[in-house]
Amino acid sequence: MSAASETLPSVMVPVAMRLARVEKETHDTFTLTLESADGERPARFAPGQFSMLYVFGVGELPISISGNPEERDRLIYTVRSVGKATHALVTRAPGEAIGVRGPFGTSWPLADSRGRDIVIVAGGIGLAPLRPAIYHVLRHRGDYGRLLVLYGARSPQDLLFRKQLTAWNYVPDTQILITVDYGGLSWRGNVGVVTTLFRHIRLEPERTTALVCGPEIMMRYVVRELLVRGVSAEDIYLSMERNMKCAVGFCGHCQLGPYFVCKDGPVFPYSRLKAWMDRYEL
Repeated sequence: MSAASETLPSVMVPVAMRLARVEKETHDTFTLTLESADGERPARFAPGQFSMLYVFGVGELPISISGNPEERDRLIYTVRSVGKATHALVTRAPGEAIGVRGPFGTSWPLADSRGRDIVIVAGGIGLAPLRPAIYHVLRHRGDYGRLLVLYGARSPQDLLFRKQLTAWNYVPDTQILITVDYGGLSWRGNVGVVTTLFRHIRLEPERTTALVCGPEIMMRYVVRELLVRGVSAEDIYLSMERNMKCAVGFCGHCQLGPYFVCKDGPVFPYSRLKAWMDRYEL
């Protein structure tokens, strides 16, 4: 390590991890499994947290951890290839090194939600940051009430984790509902935006915690639906993964009103965000 890097806080120095596997989820989305390059276990993470992944010679980007928090020997990330850095990340060959900083940020309030029903609403790749929460609830099934997962995607071909979605639906007190914007002739499921799935579920608002992740416009409508059905603003949590660059509140790119998403979030209760959610260009 150079003398210059020795002066940096450790949170700013990426740790090299080995890319163990790349699994194609959809035409543009991939799940990467990273393992330690030196035999040390990766840092423990909480569901909802993210890492900064550094592709050497290309750049760094924030990616939520989408794996099982109980699996301590690896870190899993689900990435959509939409630019130079993400393309370089998902096209790395197994065995190559990827730099990792973190984990960073706040997590889903699972400890405080014991004994309550958990409603998870995801849009598109927003299911990836929520998958660790689903893993946690299923592993500690007796600690929670009903688990309801409402998931919307653009098309059947864009659905993530399809085998797991099917398997989760067989777990007691668990309901998985899926909808797509465009189904095609062979699709026999729901068609429409994710909020249309609320008509198929029964909520007990006083004992419901809602976890939401997806495009911001989708989250706005989901929040309105939850509020209309009696869920309090304090019990609705959103993952606001936008514009994060440094992960420690230094660069200011992710400022949202008085908050820095990277260190005050990315998971926020809606009660803290409602003054800022409908402000565009903020």
